[in-house]
Amino acid sequence: MRNLFSVILIVISGSVYAQVDSIKPKEEVYKNTMMPYYSYGDGLGITSADSLYQVNIRFRMQNRLTYIDNQDEEDVIDAQIRRLRLRFDGYIGSPKFEYSIQLSFASGDVGAAEEGKNTNIIRDAMIFYKPNNNWSFGFGQTKLPGNRQRINSSGALQLTDRSINNADFNIDRDFGLQVQHNRKFKNKFSYTVRGAISSGEGRNWTSYKDTGLAYTGKVELMPFGAFRNDGTNFEGDILKEQKPKLMVSAAYSYNNKAHRTQGQLGDELFNATDINSLFLDAMFKYRGWALMYGYMNRNAQNIFSYNPEDMDDYKYVYAGYGQDFQASYTFPKNYELIGRFSTQRVNKDIFEFTPNTNQWSLGLTKYIWEHAFKLQAEVTYENLKYYNNTEKNNWYARLQVEIGI
Repeated sequence: MRNLFSVILIVISGSVYAQVDSIKPKEEVYKNTMMPYYSYGDGLGITSADSLYQVNIRFRMQNRLTYIDNQDEEDVIDAQIRRLRLRFDGYIGSPKFEYSIQLSFASGDVGAAEEGKNTNIIRDAMIFYKPNNNWSFGFGQTKLPGNRQRINSSGALQLTDRSINNADFNIDRDFGLQVQHNRKFKNKFSYTVRGAISSGEGRNWTSYKDTGLAYTGKVELMPFGAFRNDGTNFEGDILKEQKPKLMVSAAYSYNNKAHRTQGQLGDELFNATDINSLFLDAMFKYRGWALMYGYMNRNAQNIFSYNPEDMDDYKYVYAGYGQDFQASYTFPKNYELIGRFSTQRVNKDIFEFTPNTNQWSLGLTKYIWEHAFKLQAEVTYENLKYYNNTEKNNWYARLQVEIGI
């Protein structure tokens, strides 16, 4: 009981300390040969006295307020907790055996409850074996190695959310095996190669009907050397790269016998089909300037899926392509101005059912503690063009606060 009481006191005092000093990325370690070690840097870290296990606890949330003005519809004010995440990671037995768990609780993350379907609280549940700094082998559920903006955390975005093309063409999370190999140097050619073999049906899927799998591969090249602090994993040049840094990448995914309209996402198809996805990315950072480009493409063997009992009832794979162009500058006081243009063109076979879209976004972000604590404002305008030559214009204005440890 005395040891338990001591643990509680240390945790409480550590929590108070973390609140007072939360904007200083400084680490304090409390050591006692009979007690676990507590560290306060990226989250709350606990390491056993014998160093046989470690757990790091983190959270983040996005609170947002949006005014939406869609043509021919009544204006709407949308106030919501967009994301609320809890994350645990660490190792067991040896630092070579790592784990990562991420849970989501906001309605926009979990989605509507549907009878007979699984809830989506679990986002990541991975076990990793890392024999050295260059290789990593993973088993479980996490993001597939697709386009760059999707791989990055939603907490590492410059604007309040990912692009329309990410929403419609990304390959999202899946369960399976993943492998990564990298060679990174400060000022020399560097690269990362990733591959995955996964179920192809997305996260928390248990209604398996065949042996179809998804096969994904990705290559990232950094000709001028690695970015500071793995800067490809967050948007904007908030660290002010003193030398030009460039990343170019390509990824391809083949989903054999996919059962959903967007591969790992979307409604369930009446008949399985093969889906192909291609992703091209580029990122450049230098002295506060940042440029990003993304290309996404999806196609399918059979775009339409018909109900065998009613041929008038059908669903379709969301096929087509899109491009994103994004530019920003971070000022000395950690204010950042961001602009993004996205264009999306759907496959001609489904143009009758869904429009082509152009979207423009302008954002202003104030970084209080890098991406972990920031204030964001955004205005977005979009133009929808339909198959019958009609158009629709929508816009929204949004304020968002992101905070986490």
